[in-house]
Amino acid sequence: MPTHPTPRPSDVHLVHPDWSNDATIYQINTRQFTPEGTFVAATSQLPRLATLGVQILWLMPVHEIGEQNRKGTLGSPYAVKDYYSVNPELGTLAELRGFLDAAHALGLHVILDWVANHTAWDNPLVEQHPEWYARDWKGDLQPSPWWDWPDIVDLDYAKPGLRSYMTEAMAYWVREVGFDGFRCDVAGFVPTDWWEVTRAELERIRPVFLLAEWESRELHDRAFDATYGWSWNEAMHRIASGKADVGALRAYYAWNEKAFQADCLRMLFVSNHDKNAWEGTEFEQFGDALHAAIVLSVVSEGIPLIYNGQEAGSTKRLQFFERDPIAWTEHPLGDLYARLVALKRANHALWNGRWGGRMVEVVTDRTETSLAFVRRQGDHAVLLVLNLCAEPAELTLLDGPYPGVWDDVDSGEQVRLGDHATLGLAAWGYRLLVQGPQTVGVTRG
Repeated sequence: MPTHPTPRPSDVHLVHPDWSNDATIYQINTRQFTPEGTFVAATSQLPRLATLGVQILWLMPVHEIGEQNRKGTLGSPYAVKDYYSVNPELGTLAELRGFLDAAHALGLHVILDWVANHTAWDNPLVEQHPEWYARDWKGDLQPSPWWDWPDIVDLDYAKPGLRSYMTEAMAYWVREVGFDGFRCDVAGFVPTDWWEVTRAELERIRPVFLLAEWESRELHDRAFDATYGWSWNEAMHRIASGKADVGALRAYYAWNEKAFQADCLRMLFVSNHDKNAWEGTEFEQFGDALHAAIVLSVVSEGIPLIYNGQEAGSTKRLQFFERDPIAWTEHPLGDLYARLVALKRANHALWNGRWGGRMVEVVTDRTETSLAFVRRQGDHAVLLVLNLCAEPAELTLLDGPYPGVWDDVDSGEQVRLGDHATLGLAAWGYRLLVQGPQTVGVTRG
């Protein structure tokens, strides 16, 4: 058993890998990603993902799934039976390595979904190290309290042996298999100091990228490159549903202002496996506001996420415990995402964290229904103006660093904005203007 590593000094902060500076994350639900649902089939899709422009691929858990108390026919990939195993339904370890090699050859990086908080009931650790597990008031193994997770049992990170085991297990997938980091499930349920120790150990192997399924600032100090923008998604959803005005988004950006200054990167999304399966597709969640939400998720401060199938305009909630392959078709959303991601990579103002420009609000005459801001980095700049309501509007820009000559990303036309410039926007419409390099325009579909 490896010894418990020593944490880094408290004044040492993590360094983001350079390859994440302009990255967009793409989540792969391998079970549903292709008709075959295998690593081999997913490998054949990698050139398409490289053309889409994404740079970090997030693979949902690849391990064997527990059978005891399993949900549905195939079970949840988050009920891990063996941390060193590969789910045979998806393929072999050699085929997984083949996927990673092919991704790396295309300049892509791959992170693995890691479930540190709990295991399946029939994970061998239950028999080998029962002392590593949390207990209920009766002394029995327990699922995470208050959640509908009867297929798993909680681990207890007060036990040094568990901490060392889990750190070494994660290191194995970086050192021996070739992953470039991890997306960490319910990261806030696991002690922050353990994540910090583990990040330090992984960095001894090579630079990694860690994404936490959580929204807490301290996780960024010495453990995670990015956390979830859950509250961004909720604010945008409430606006789209008519339950809030644009003040909900301003509150999100206000609360995160100091976090952004400290290089805390939030992952912004309109869908992921949880949202899609349990709450509805992005079409159900955002309706007519979907395009505006997608544009904002890519253009504002944060690192954007594309969930597999979004670029195909998939309109179904993918089943979670059964096979339910995505129906792949050409769709305008695919073009929208490709053009936005290309713009993000070309215009340094849209890069992530300290590499990109800070958002500076542009005040309009309709503060309750509009949002506008400029991001600037050197000679590169972006101005986004959104009309976040169901009525068209003429918006007057009152204050902010917007005057100048801009290129309209949609039309390619040059736009000269002076003081108190006025822009006409459709219902749930936007204008995306740039200075500096630009690629092909962004279509609205």
